[in-house]
Amino acid sequence: MTGESTRVLVADDQTVVREGIVMLLGLLPGIEVVGAAADGEEAVALVERHRPDVVLMDLRMPRCDGVEATRRIRAAHPETEVVVLTTFADDDSLFPALQAGARGYLTKDAGGEEIARAIADVRSGAAGLSPQVQLRLLERLSETPSAAPPEQPTASARPRELPDGLTAREAEVLALIAEGFSNTEIAQRLFVSPATVKTHINNLFAKTGVRDRAQAVAYAFRHGITGTQQ
Repeated sequence: MTGESTRVLVADDQTVVREGIVMLLGLLPGIEVVGAAADGEEAVALVERHRPDVVLMDLRMPRCDGVEATRRIRAAHPETEVVVLTTFADDDSLFPALQAGARGYLTKDAGGEEIARAIADVRSGAAGLSPQVQLRLLERLSETPSAAPPEQPTASARPRELPDGLTAREAEVLALIAEGFSNTEIAQRLFVSPATVKTHINNLFAKTGVRDRAQAVAYAFRHGITGTQQ
């Protein structure tokens, strides 16, 4: 991204909001707005035409909502990242968007600096999540139903069966991803090399069918993989 502008498409069905976002982005250095869509159907068409680097995507739109548009864009143009920019941060909005392929999720009270940071984060391969969304993801971790009170292990005790053929180590790496750790931090915590962590991540991505870290986080919450697996 050295010296190159990030090409951004805006999708929002409210004209005043859409034009305001376009105006705001125009004031941010290193960002070029290449189009604006009034619904998800138009967003998909404009991505095909302009091939933006990032789409700022509203969720509640007519004809084709933001989740379906995100799914179609990511399937046809995996090089285009999607950052959701919406009024809603409830679970019914958040998790389907992440599962559809969005790498970022902001609420519309985000300022220009936060939007610019999220765009830069997804362009660099990281997740661009607002602090409120990160907090909600952590709350979901703590809400995962726990088993019965700890008991002394017995000879007949069986280890937890993991989904999709994940190994205990892969589940451990997945849990650390869900807690927001980078590959380097995971390597330090597990006393292995970053290359080994990368191998585990590639394996667990292949087994679970997730495409990026944001989807991996959603998968971990859905399956209750929230701590060191034994």
